[in-house]
Amino acid sequence: MNSLAPDPARPSVDHSDLPLPDFDHVLIGHLPSRIASLDEASVAQLIAYEQQHGHRLPVLRVLENRVEALHQGAPPSDSELASGMPESAIGPNRGSKVSPATAGPPIDPAVNSILTNPTQR
Repeated sequence: MNSLAPDPARPSVDHSDLPLPDFDHVLIGHLPSRIASLDEASVAQLIAYEQQHGHRLPVLRVLENRVEALHQGAPPSDSELASGMPESAIGPNRGSKVSPATAGPPIDPAVNSILTNPTQR
């Protein structure tokens, strides 16, 4: 099976119908763990979408390898990564913990210059 070549017979796949939210933004290194819980039909849906839109060869290779693994009997896993985006921020923005109270002491450039460094004299 060579799904790397576009298949004009496949129906168009809408982004909202994809089994992974924000599939377009998943990092290539995270993709294998994100698709591990998908069945063959879901991975085929991702392949069709990728062929019709981005046609990124590394992404298609990962998807093709997963289909091949499923053909050879690899079961879909119970991965929790499929539901969340590990590369996106989780939780509310709590702001910076840096404040004047936590800042370091002011730096005097003259103290740190080469001319006043005792090891340089």
